[in-house]
Amino acid sequence: MRKTTRTMICLAAGAVAFAMTAAASFAANHYEGTWKVKDTEGTPFDIILSGNGDANASLRGEEKIGTWKEKDGVVVISWKDGWHSQIAKNGDGYVKKSWDEKKTMDDAPTNSSDVIKQ
Repeated sequence: MRKTTRTMICLAAGAVAFAMTAAASFAANHYEGTWKVKDTEGTPFDIILSGNGDANASLRGEEKIGTWKEKDGVVVISWKDGWHSQIAKNGDGYVKKSWDEKKTMDDAPTNSSDVIKQ
């Protein structure tokens, strides 16, 4: 009987751990998808965040490629051209901030715009 009880406890603990991992993955997936933003000239474009951590955008006909991660409820995007972007909750909506390749995210952003998730 003891072996059965231990087995049941181990199975229950495993199920709880699996459920917690699945819930954490689902929470991070909130940012996956297409985000409508604007560039430094106010021209709209899309940022696409994939579940595997890839980020893509088409800006004035140029393909931007990068990676993204969520940290403390904020999306941080590192673009291969040296720019960095951030998408964060702002009241009832979201805001995007971007820094050019000469700045760090501690500097004032080069650009910011409202964001709409599609």
